Amino acid sequence: MPNDALPKQAVLVVNALSRNGADAFERAKQLLGERGVELIGAHAVTEPEEMRPTVKRALADKAPMIIVGGGDGSLSSTIDDFLGTQTVFALLPLGTANSFAKTLGIGTDIEAAVEVIATGQKMRIDLGAIDGDYFANAAAMGLSPMIAETVPHNLKRYLGMVGYMLWAARVAFKFRPFRLHVDDGTTLHKTWATEARIANGTHHGGVELVESADLQSGEIVVQAVTGRSLFGLAWSWFATLLKLRSRHGTVCEYHGRELKVITRPKQKISIDGELSAQTPVIVTVARAAVWVAAPRETAA
Repeated sequence: MPNDALPKQAVLVVNALSRNGADAFERAKQLLGERGVELIGAHAVTEPEEMRPTVKRALADKAPMIIVGGGDGSLSSTIDDFLGTQTVFALLPLGTANSFAKTLGIGTDIEAAVEVIATGQKMRIDLGAIDGDYFANAAAMGLSPMIAETVPHNLKRYLGMVGYMLWAARVAFKFRPFRLHVDDGTTLHKTWATEARIANGTHHGGVELVESADLQSGEIVVQAVTGRSLFGLAWSWFATLLKLRSRHGTVCEYHGRELKVITRPKQKISIDGELSAQTPVIVTVARAAVWVAAPRETAA
């Protein structure tokens, strides 16, 4: 067996309240068994606050691999505990945007994710951290936290990305631009922004927004959508979705191992879709922090 091969034994922990979690648990068990992955534990968690304790118990038992099923928030809230362990973090993307799965190059259906777990390889990746709170993929300031804070659960559960877009149109009228300052230790950068992303991975909101981010670069990226108008923000998203050349002119980026982010007024920050922090913050990167299950064709 090659050194980068994924373990054939795993513990499965699924957030049964995620958008597709309740239906996915039994299907995942069946598919994993068919593909030769032996489950030494399987838990359908019905209380979100029990996700992390369940994962921590499996880590304490030194499970070779833990498969976490849920949305980006569930994945990000549990990955902290993998630091300093040899346990592989594998994922079943069961949320709305599934940004981390897309960053890793994993398909967003159960069959594709199980195929990666069965045939992929383990890969060391960086984690981002905001004031010491680790996250897997991306955080955001601006319109995204407003949506995350107010979107009704049932709208997200049943309409998915369409629900997000409808709610975004509703809350946009309350939105205001902000002054963004990013201190990289040498220069204090200042700009007006309508949205800012703190990116370890490439995808946010299910879309590839930060193309320069790399899970193995040892750097974190702060990307700002510059300007003061909602129209400019909408155009930036539109141009990025269609991969228009003009998309690069709508943003500016700051890279580093440690960045201080200040805004006026203060901004709430959603981390992998969950409201978790507020500016000012110190953003850092944990180099090669955890093992993850990744497709062979995208692993470095």
